[in-house]
Amino acid sequence: MAITTTLEGAARAIVADKNYAHLSVPREDGTILSVVIWAGIDADGNIGVNSAEGRTWPRLLRKAGRATLSWANASNPYEFVSVTAKLVGDSQADGDAGIDALAKKYMDADVYPGHTDAETRVQLTLQPERVTHRV
Repeated sequence: MAITTTLEGAARAIVADKNYAHLSVPREDGTILSVVIWAGIDADGNIGVNSAEGRTWPRLLRKAGRATLSWANASNPYEFVSVTAKLVGDSQADGDAGIDALAKKYMDADVYPGHTDAETRVQLTLQPERVTHRV
């Protein structure tokens, strides 16, 4: 098991692949909310996630300022990556482009098919602080 502060090598490859992420944040009552989401990685090694405004987990992430994310390698579920990260970006301006990029990654669709005028998308960026990779 390797512990670092950056996503690199095989750990980065797991995050970059079509593996689903589990994002966990604390609720107000101290329990943990965990959701399955799409996530990407940028050139700087930061994790990009996307949601619609008004959902619970983005609100909790903003309040906590941190989250733990994990990915299991779909080819070998015993291999996983866990990342504790701090929130460093929060942008509605990048929301639609962010969900489109994730739709390309996970669905091979150029445009996210769930776009609707009824919701505002938000792109959230997380900077890894602790990365654990277990093979």
